[in-house]
Amino acid sequence: MSSNVPISQSNIGAPTPQNTPLSHAPISQGLSRPTVPDISEEPEVAEELTSLGASGMQSAMLGMVQGKLAGLVGRSSGYIESLSTPVKRNLEGLKGIQVKQTELQNQYKRECLELERKYLELQKPLYARRHEIIVGKAVATAEEIAAGEAQSAKDDEDYTPLPSKEADEEDVKGIAEFWLTALRNHPGLAELITERDADALKYLKDITLSYLPHTGEEGEFAGKPGFTLTFHWDENSFFTNTTLTKTYIYQEEVGYSGDFVYDRAVGSDIAWKEDKDLTREWEIKKQRNKNTNRTRLIRKSHPTASFFNFFAPPVMPSDEAIEAGELDPDDLEEIEERLEVDYQVGEDLKEKIIPRAVDYFTGKALEYDMLDSEEDDDDFDDEDDEDADEPEFDEVCDYDSDSDDGDVPARRRGPPKGRGTAAGNSSNVNPEECKQQ
Repeated sequence: MSSNVPISQSNIGAPTPQNTPLSHAPISQGLSRPTVPDISEEPEVAEELTSLGASGMQSAMLGMVQGKLAGLVGRSSGYIESLSTPVKRNLEGLKGIQVKQTELQNQYKRECLELERKYLELQKPLYARRHEIIVGKAVATAEEIAAGEAQSAKDDEDYTPLPSKEADEEDVKGIAEFWLTALRNHPGLAELITERDADALKYLKDITLSYLPHTGEEGEFAGKPGFTLTFHWDENSFFTNTTLTKTYIYQEEVGYSGDFVYDRAVGSDIAWKEDKDLTREWEIKKQRNKNTNRTRLIRKSHPTASFFNFFAPPVMPSDEAIEAGELDPDDLEEIEERLEVDYQVGEDLKEKIIPRAVDYFTGKALEYDMLDSEEDDDDFDDEDDEDADEPEFDEVCDYDSDSDDGDVPARRRGPPKGRGTAAGNSSNVNPEECKQQ
């Protein structure tokens, strides 16, 4: 504490868990020793730190101190335990009041969800009109064009109005690769879309949003808070599905932050046509018979990075498995990171890409995404990422092979980096302001 801050016995502040010890500690008893051992107490640590050099030693010591401090988080100072029983009763009463506040917050979030559902219904005719223009069933009217040009002029003072339509000019229907372009112009999704994926995404003709049905209505997740994203497809050479869905389900009660808590996601099974599975790569390998020494060529498949892995979301292990230590900490961290990415992609599709699809197609939305990215970067320090080039998946098919590699190696892409809200955190609904979706 700074020596400029006067400490007077007659001006002591109210006791808190931070400034009130469990028992008195007179100066005559001396100061307690530091909980972090010095180098002389740990010969092996001293030798290891010395080998790191000055900067390495400083970083290592800082890590040791931070580790010790982290272990103190959440530990009681003894202040609450020292309070009298009447004061403790009042504290329990405050908790009871807070329970009622939480109940109201839960009701508020439910009503916000209903408000989003209401405005989605109002927007559906506009989304349907947008779809007609994109797929070429209709062309924009003069009124729609005028409204769009007015907005363009408002956004850009140098905007030049389009020339009037000539009498003999033919209408060009449809906008090719609209959704592929819009998705690729989203910074996070661009990392997930491979060149092979792009060939399939050219057949994507619409993405729609719906909320989970109410209690009593038809639907697997009726009564639960959440939403479903539906991808609509033209006939293509990759899979037979005409629609693919991804459903995000929130927990029934709001979390501590006052928002709905992400519970899990469920995706469609993709009916891939033969040899068209974009989530796997194939390679030719030689397999040698151990007895006859004869060789043969076999095909082996490997999971690979693909946008279509979005429809097979990661699953968080059970609490029992985690508590029992059945998972390696690194594997658990990887699953959590993949859940973060999966959750944020779903929220961005719902909150950004579907309502602002034309802005992502033109690239206008990138101006706002870049601003958000810069603000996020200001909150973090740069660190070396040693795992940047590691593949997203390590699993391979179970084949016994005593072979040399063939001539068709499987190429892997690095994993996408997570952005934004972590899985298990709140949705993007602002506690202060209901979003009108």
